[in-house]
Order: sequence, then C-alpha cells, then structure tokens
Amino acid sequence: MEVLIRKLLMQEPAPFELLLEADPSLEKVEANLKTGTTFIAENNHEIIGIIIVVPLGEIVDEIVNLAVRKDFRGNGIAKQLIEFAVENSKDKGKIEMLVGTGNSSLDQLALYQKCGFRIFAIKKDYFIDNYNEVIIENGIRCMDMIMLKKE
Repeated sequence: MEVLIRKLLMQEPAPFELLLEADPSLEKVEANLKTGTTFIAENNHEIIGIIIVVPLGEIVDEIVNLAVRKDFRGNGIAKQLIEFAVENSKDKGKIEMLVGTGNSSLDQLALYQKCGFRIFAIKKDYFIDNYNEVIIENGIRCMDMIMLKKE
C-alpha cells in the first residue's frame, strides 16, 4: 500500500470525524488544529490518518492527536505518522517529543513504546477533570493520562 504523508494545508478542511475518534472533545481538537502542525497520511488521495503536533517550548513538541481510519489500521500507518512527526520536530531543532494517552488506551500505549517512547509521568484524574463524558476503552474507565517521552 502506498502512503503519502504531508502537511495539511490551512485551506483544506480537517477530517473532524477522524480527529474526534482520538479525542472526543471538539473544543480540544479545534484548539490543537489552531496551535499545532497537522500531518495527514493519504492513500489514493483519501485521508487515512492524521497527527497533530504542538510546540511546548523551544526544544519540546507534543503529539496531541493521532488517528488512523479503522479500515486501514494494522498497516503501520500510525507508526509512519509518528516517525514523520518526530523527524519534522528534529529538523526544527527539537530534542524531545511528548505524548499523552489514556490509562485504558492499551494499543496506543504499546504503539508509542514500540516507537521508542518511555513513560515518565501520570496525570491523575486527567480525563475525569477535563472531559464531561465518561470514556470507556477495552472495558476500562479512562481516568489518568499516561505521559510518554522520546528524546
């Protein structure tokens, strides 16, 4: 499968249905689109994956949204998006990439660790304090944000 990864242009509509799969808060997704850099993965001119990276300072970036269409999962697209984002940040002089994911996001925790990220912090009750609706994944209530870092 041929996958092209490129920056989403400002005049292009963002694929909200895909972004909201990774983060159910429309407000957070819209804020991330405004402050971050968005990259998309395409196959035959269709968006099949997306990642948003926001700057946290002169040397640190954070992945705040990553999603791949269900019918394209399991093909390494998320890993390609992560690697592309990390390289783009390195090219800008960044030396650290952060990402946070829910305690119940078992597949995501495995993916980030396979990509070289290591757990460094836990934000207790993050999803309880910052989201109005209860989030359940893998039969587990999502409560805490697991923070991972790649240097």
